Amino acid sequence: MKQDEKNIKPADKSRRDFVAMSATAGLVAAASSASAAGMKVVEENVEIQTPDGVCDAAFIHPASGAHPGVVIWTDAFGLRPSFREMAKRLAGEGYSVLVPNPFYRKTKSPAFTDSEIQSFNFQNPNARAKLDPMMGSINAAGAVEKDAAACVAFLDKQKSVNKSKKIGTQGYCMGGPLVVRTCAAVADRVGAGGSFHGGALVTYKPDSPHLLASKIKGRMYFGIAANDDQRQPDQKDKLRESFAAAHVPAEIEVYSNSQHGWCVPDMPKQNGNPIYNPPDAEKAWAKLLALYKAALA
Repeated sequence: MKQDEKNIKPADKSRRDFVAMSATAGLVAAASSASAAGMKVVEENVEIQTPDGVCDAAFIHPASGAHPGVVIWTDAFGLRPSFREMAKRLAGEGYSVLVPNPFYRKTKSPAFTDSEIQSFNFQNPNARAKLDPMMGSINAAGAVEKDAAACVAFLDKQKSVNKSKKIGTQGYCMGGPLVVRTCAAVADRVGAGGSFHGGALVTYKPDSPHLLASKIKGRMYFGIAANDDQRQPDQKDKLRESFAAAHVPAEIEVYSNSQHGWCVPDMPKQNGNPIYNPPDAEKAWAKLLALYKAALA
């Protein structure tokens, strides 16, 4: 290590590594217009064979050409229209996007109707009785690692995926730790991971996601909600320390004006107030695109 690098604090080194990234703040096929880049995209319902069964998924990609692949891990409400729209928007930016149903071991998607989502109360035992077993199925030991490998293998077989480019992955709420585990499980193929209001990223268990930093070879971004930071104020510091020690570029940012779930448009209201925060959601989207532009080479 050069002498000047020894004097750089881990947090400063991570920020320095991210200067470039942060500067940019049956089958059913249908063609549609993507919002941002104006590219025509194709939406397909696909099935992915995994060691535990058949996973239904949405595969959305530009109508022509080969592009970097991306895996989106949903929040606790699973694969549904709001995540399909997110994938369409990303495909319009020039990515071939796979959104697996994380609960395929329990049910086909959508696992929840729109009305169920809008009225969902996380404190209601009856609501949790449906949700908890599904979340348990993807959070079981080794489950996401198997699914991640199967998703990457699927992408690498598609003509719309440029296999010379690294694969990206992003996740929301429950999907945050799935992103970290994906980056560690398929480290040679995954070049970037973005977690937005991810839950349980830092725990006291020996398999805590943040302890996987040394297995990751890509760039990382963690967007943390204000109330998550209030509940666990040391989370950001432990993430920063873990990735800096592993020499993995990672930007960790607290969104001080947003609550857990702020990136997803159909999140249920909390105390009568919307969780979705459009300005911060757009800021997070810009961070995501900058991450992919820098890392999926």
